[in-house]
Amino acid sequence: MKFNRTVLPNGLRVLTIPMPSLESATVLVMVGAGSRYENRKNSGISHFLEHMAFKGTVKRPTAMDISALIDGMGGEFNAFTGKEITGFYIKSSADNADLSLDVLSDMLQNSKLDIIEIEKEKGVILEEINLYEDSPSRKIGDVFESLLYGDTPMGWDITGEKAVIKSTTRQDFISYMKSLYSPTNMVMVVAGGMTTDKAVALAKKYFGKMRNFDTVKYNKVIENQKKPEVLIKNKRTEQVHVAIGFRTVPIDHVDQHPLSILAAILGGGMSSRLFHEVREKRGLAYYVRSHSEHYEDAGNLATYAGVDPKRAEDAVGVIIEEYRKFAAGIAGITEGELKKAKEFLKGHLVLELEDSRSVCGFYGQQELLEKKIKNPDEIMKEVDAVTIGQVEKAAKKYFKNKGLNMAVIGNFEAAARQNLEKLLKL
Repeated sequence: MKFNRTVLPNGLRVLTIPMPSLESATVLVMVGAGSRYENRKNSGISHFLEHMAFKGTVKRPTAMDISALIDGMGGEFNAFTGKEITGFYIKSSADNADLSLDVLSDMLQNSKLDIIEIEKEKGVILEEINLYEDSPSRKIGDVFESLLYGDTPMGWDITGEKAVIKSTTRQDFISYMKSLYSPTNMVMVVAGGMTTDKAVALAKKYFGKMRNFDTVKYNKVIENQKKPEVLIKNKRTEQVHVAIGFRTVPIDHVDQHPLSILAAILGGGMSSRLFHEVREKRGLAYYVRSHSEHYEDAGNLATYAGVDPKRAEDAVGVIIEEYRKFAAGIAGITEGELKKAKEFLKGHLVLELEDSRSVCGFYGQQELLEKKIKNPDEIMKEVDAVTIGQVEKAAKKYFKNKGLNMAVIGNFEAAARQNLEKLLKL
């Protein structure tokens, strides 16, 4: 799999990944915009705008006009919002890619942002916030990053705060788009059964007249943690949900792959150390997983688990003990574990890239957030080159008390909280 890169005169970057065996094509437009670019007055607007893009344009006045058009060609469409990027995509027959780009460009350049639709969609957003609040296994990641990044845009929920959502106006959307939705801050990605020449021609046709402008920047993460920190979100739940981990490195750091392998060894699959120790051996949890997350200027590695409330201390203790072994350099990683972790990461990448939408996201995110775009085979070679020594060195480097954090969702009394806090020490 290889990509082609073209830059239009207005600064829009166009990536094409021909996949000749496919009769479909995904067209994705990604913007370097997300919740970390927000402020207290417009918190949640990145995600809200994602919803509003599908609510009608001057050419296609209603949400039904847009959805009926895409359904009528057998396509699928959606969007997503993160802390650093927002994406809009349509997947359809390659023969309909022209129409897909027509619709996407129309949504991003001519959205009506109808006042009545904005008011209606506020209710939808508020219910989505409620959904996450009622899904602690999904919410725990937000609570963990709130602990890491505090009262800053990086620590706020992507969906925003209810009070801010309720007060959002049409002008807020217009101002936000004028601050970030410049072609110089966007990338159009096409993956599937389409040639590069055709994709570039369509990009010029539908996005070539967009005017570029200077976009706003975000405030960088400032990290000065001195000791372990705990954040408990009190909520009556049947399970206690925990996230325990460390501050690490940005997305382009040399330790990215060793940390990903370390996370796979710890909690990447049903044969990982923590899955075996916490669930299989002791029956303390239903799910246990570890993940290494990287942003442009920060990162973290954490283990997430849903545990029996009566045995939460036991589960936390097992996770901390495993971390302690790596911090002390006595984890004893074997060549077999290393190989299995590498194959786990590479295998998941291969499975993910079987879908053209994921291929678009894979390349588009690199274009927006990383210094260099790499093809899958390059990344796999880098993963294969990681040694046990590099993984052990990364663990000892980042698994330190001053960077250790624990977020919890559950119903806790003061004494139970104190007991958990006592465990948070390597």
